[in-house]
Amino acid sequence: MIKRLGHLRRKARAFENAALHELMGVFGSWLDAAKAFEKPKRNRLFPPLRTFWLFLAQALSADRSCREAVHKLLAWLACAQQNEASPNTAAYCKARKRLSIRAVKALHDDVVTRLQRSPLAQRRWCGRCVRVVDGSGISMPDTVENQQRYPQSKAVKPGCGFPDMRIVAMFSLATGALLRYANACRRVSERILFHRLWDQLEPGDVVLADKGFCGFADFYFLHQRGVDSVMALHQRRSVGLRKLKRLGPGDILVQWDKMKSPPTWLTKQQWAAVPDTLTVRHITFTVDIPGFRSRRFTIATTLLDPRQFPTRAFPELYRQRWRAELYLRDIKIAIGIDILRCKTPDMVEKELAVHVIAYNLIRATMLQAAHYAKRDPERISFKGTMQTLRQWAPIMALAPDEYSDWLRGAMLNAIARAPVPNRPNRVEPRARKRRPKNYQLLNKPRRQFSEIQHRNRYARPLDP
Repeated sequence: MIKRLGHLRRKARAFENAALHELMGVFGSWLDAAKAFEKPKRNRLFPPLRTFWLFLAQALSADRSCREAVHKLLAWLACAQQNEASPNTAAYCKARKRLSIRAVKALHDDVVTRLQRSPLAQRRWCGRCVRVVDGSGISMPDTVENQQRYPQSKAVKPGCGFPDMRIVAMFSLATGALLRYANACRRVSERILFHRLWDQLEPGDVVLADKGFCGFADFYFLHQRGVDSVMALHQRRSVGLRKLKRLGPGDILVQWDKMKSPPTWLTKQQWAAVPDTLTVRHITFTVDIPGFRSRRFTIATTLLDPRQFPTRAFPELYRQRWRAELYLRDIKIAIGIDILRCKTPDMVEKELAVHVIAYNLIRATMLQAAHYAKRDPERISFKGTMQTLRQWAPIMALAPDEYSDWLRGAMLNAIARAPVPNRPNRVEPRARKRRPKNYQLLNKPRRQFSEIQHRNRYARPLDP
């Protein structure tokens, strides 16, 4: 009995010397959270640094509830300090409110900077860095505060919908990291949100996007910044064109004419300063895959040199634009921000920023695993990496220092040994096979709604 007690005490000391949360040991090389938060002036149970790591652990957990994060702290207190605390989540929720959103976003910028400077992010397309842009929507709890900043659709009755947020994200094609994002209510268009990301682009970058971002003014102002564009040609850009030169099969230089009326985001004086014409390159190709309907695409780009940027390089580049859809799926479904949980707009902003940090940290781990096992990063599973981190992080936190490097290598090897199957041209429709439950739709506010009893036997009466 005495030997067993000594063994437990040694385990407790090891647990006390370990970090509060095991993710500090896994992501320590990518995230230095201690510098972002000031030391608390009071001896709190939830200081800012501890609250942030618990918030990050909550974002990566399978349950994502505040109760689970609090009980994680209670387990650490009991083992490391032989202490107890209340299981009530109120103190933890108040601590999350006290977190500085500036500090959280500064941590996001630090993770992105470290990720972009790493040798794992040096892949280029024709010597250029490619930034993929796409937009999506996010829902949140139906509270008065959220409805005021992110009002629901006008087509939905009051009390029957949820606040909607529109988000536009800019990803790195080389790493899959979310470099920057802009968000607003659904009444703000994706193109306007994309303009807020222009300051994060550097001269020499290439913007890859769909036809929703293709426009005369966007191409011109991006080119003035030294940024080139590769986008699908918008369907309305069929007039005001003049062919200048044929560069090859399906490759021509055209001249775009400026529209008379300015876009809504420009004044008449700003629009008058824009030149009347713009030289753009149009590349047309046909996607012909056996078993699929042939589709014809036209890409508009400001990369005019056919020698440095050959025609054959553009179809494959535009096909990689679909990765942005997969990245957004990982964030919304695997990470779980499709439906946010916080009930105030400020906490919604904070919750979104913490989840984006979690996404980038997982991407960094995927790149490390691909480099360690010499695999293609696109064959590494995002969800599989999350599941592996949840199981290996507690073991790595309690292991002695001399085994930390070996355990990290074993974890990276475990991630890389379960690659995503290579299934080219696989059809993955956005459809659900399992039918939902036979519940009524909430088409009135809850206080006015009348539930039909025995819904399975309910039949609408015939009209007389």
